[in-house]
Amino acid sequence: MIRRTLLATAAAGLTLAFSAPAMAQDVTKACFVYVGPIGDGGWTFQHHQGALAVKEAYGDKVEIAWQESVPEGADAERVITQMALSGCNIIFTTSFGYMDPTNNVAAKFPDVKFEHSTGYKREHPNVSTYNARFYEGRAVVGHIAGKMTQTNKIGYIASFPIPEVIMGINSYYHHAKLANPDVELVVTWAYTWFDPAKEADAARAMLDQGVDVITAHTNSTAPLAEIAKEGGKAWGFGQASDMAAFTTNDDGTPGPRIASIIDEWSPYYVKRVGQLMDGTYEQIDSWAGMPEGEVVIGAMNDAIPADVKAEAQAMIDAITSGEYHPFTGPMNKQDGSAWLAEGETADDGTLLGMNFYIEGITGDIPN
Repeated sequence: MIRRTLLATAAAGLTLAFSAPAMAQDVTKACFVYVGPIGDGGWTFQHHQGALAVKEAYGDKVEIAWQESVPEGADAERVITQMALSGCNIIFTTSFGYMDPTNNVAAKFPDVKFEHSTGYKREHPNVSTYNARFYEGRAVVGHIAGKMTQTNKIGYIASFPIPEVIMGINSYYHHAKLANPDVELVVTWAYTWFDPAKEADAARAMLDQGVDVITAHTNSTAPLAEIAKEGGKAWGFGQASDMAAFTTNDDGTPGPRIASIIDEWSPYYVKRVGQLMDGTYEQIDSWAGMPEGEVVIGAMNDAIPADVKAEAQAMIDAITSGEYHPFTGPMNKQDGSAWLAEGETADDGTLLGMNFYIEGITGDIPN
């Protein structure tokens, strides 16, 4: 029922995006381009919660419109162009592969503001970029994974070999290794953001290899559904949204979701639309995380021992306060060469261009 309601709402959003009449001058139209369906339960669902927060914050002063399941590439450019033509004042494009299409359309519509999520190109003064420090959340769930594994084999379902994902893999493994020196990491590349069948297959392949804790950098709940078939012999994490429905098994026992990384976009969306409305809007490049409330760890369930919960919470508190940076040395690159010395932290430029594994991870990063 929830999924049907969301999809019905999405259809209404599509109508708004492409056929709404011109709005009055005092109404701001905020539009959103989604790479997956709103009902994915993960990445797109969470971005849409941010869009709904804009409407809740400003009421009749704003109109929101959206288009879901837009492929990256030429299709995205057509959709973004149509949104600009339909009267959108600000357009949020919410996937890495929308980067070039966003900039291409922005060149043609200098009076429209464009916000691109997870990218780095701001080729025009009306383009801003925003991201979240997902690696902070990966550090916490990595620690939990290292403590929870019984086989000493943990897994990471990766989407595409871009810095955001490689950062997550390294942070997850590093903190699992600190928690459990015997841990090994299995990385499976799905080459998709949202494909439940591929995501489930990746999880199943890991489980068959003896992996008993899996995190995913893809957008559906399929990996958790596959882990649930193990009946408490394996664990996973919610990705992008809480995925709380998997916190308890059918028999009332904890799992398979033992915690989650929640991308909380609402503060950013509300702030940026508000700035556009009050005249304080400027081009920015935003990269926020736990301190700003944009990366949140969902409730840890009772499968996690109390001492591990306390350790994870202590890490959350330290990251939030700025006391701890997840990429703090000593840390070497995969080939054994020195990267970060004792106490040294990685700079943002290196992280945003990260194209290497850290020491201890086996396998190569695909081209």
